[in-house]
Amino acid sequence: MKPNIYRFSEMTAQELDKVMRRAELDITEQMKVAKEVSDDIRARGDAAVLEYTEKFDRVRLGASQMKVTAQEIEDGYNRCSADVREAIEYAYKNIYDFHEKQLPEEMWFTMVDEGLMVGEKTTPIVDVCLYVPHGKGSFPSVLCMLGIPAVVAKVPKIVVVTPPNERGEVDDAILAAAKIIGITEIYKVGGIQAVAAVAYGTETIPKCHKIIGPGNSYATAAKRVLASYIDAGLPAGPSEVIILADENADPEKAARDWMIEAEHGPDSAALLVTHSKELADKAIEIMNKQLDKLSAKRREFIEINYTTYGGVILTDSLEESIQFVNDYAPEHMEVMTKNPFDVLPKIKNAGEILLGDYTPVTLCNFVLGPNAILPTGGFAKTYSSVSVNDFLKRSSVGYASKDGFEKVRGYAAIFADVEGFETHSLAVKERK
Repeated sequence: MKPNIYRFSEMTAQELDKVMRRAELDITEQMKVAKEVSDDIRARGDAAVLEYTEKFDRVRLGASQMKVTAQEIEDGYNRCSADVREAIEYAYKNIYDFHEKQLPEEMWFTMVDEGLMVGEKTTPIVDVCLYVPHGKGSFPSVLCMLGIPAVVAKVPKIVVVTPPNERGEVDDAILAAAKIIGITEIYKVGGIQAVAAVAYGTETIPKCHKIIGPGNSYATAAKRVLASYIDAGLPAGPSEVIILADENADPEKAARDWMIEAEHGPDSAALLVTHSKELADKAIEIMNKQLDKLSAKRREFIEINYTTYGGVILTDSLEESIQFVNDYAPEHMEVMTKNPFDVLPKIKNAGEILLGDYTPVTLCNFVLGPNAILPTGGFAKTYSSVSVNDFLKRSSVGYASKDGFEKVRGYAAIFADVEGFETHSLAVKERK
């Protein structure tokens, strides 16, 4: 196959706009559907959730079947091979250790002036819904990346929603991950209906204050539609990656890693960005040989990807490649250059930055430790990866002694008077 090949300096405005927008940002039609479905679920609860599960997932469930039982979790864990359980346990350790390092002090204070003390108190959010997708495969790694930091943060109530498979069940590997992490509340629902169910609450599915996790364009649309009812967390939509390579990169490694995120689905975006046409030509040749090793489904995803939102961006220099990366703000990126640590300070916008020839996205997606739930659609310019902080909140704390109050009451009154707040002013002027 021949992927898109763009010469950056010659790209038309339309070509650049398409590459930059990705599939996630063009969800006007999905938002119309999300609004209609969400309104129906708000009105009819479980009945509507079950109808849309049958319509969209082609699975018929009863209300009593939506919640996964403790026995189902135990059975799923036991059905997993020892190798799968061992891999999840290894990932659990690394991911737990990484996120434990992110924990802030529960409380701190400092004296800003004599008699004036300020600080912060950190507490876990009261509840959270973790969205684990299923449509194109089973994703126990997503549950690990969401559930482990929530457990580290000590969130009291952790709810999981995930679409049922064709048998109306949750995949065994997800159930095994839940048991290892210590999560017990799981519901067999996904897509728009899952987001709406936890935003409003139904007879079976509890209302949550926050939902977090990656999903397809319909789940993303639902989060936007329901943003006034539930905190939708970071924008995590269809997968995307940039392989930033120079002429020193190994074309075989670059080609293999370029394909990693492309196989997620037809709405993903995988870009090889380089100023070396020779490297790009070799990578394309290797990529085509690799396609022959793949299943029909994964091959189709990659072929669609490379002719829609993905492909090759040929620049005139490494500096221009870096400029493109920072403008694009990718979810995942790999730096395959002669001196990747020299490039690192120049990367300003990326969900994750993986350095060198031996750090493929695969490692961070599963076992290395850093969180693989990352901002997509260019939101890496303002959002960070999922972390313990997504499951914590901070309360500001202040204290003034009598002497401290006397010292600053005049300054506070001036601000109140300038801004026209009369009771603010009287509260300090007349305080005895």
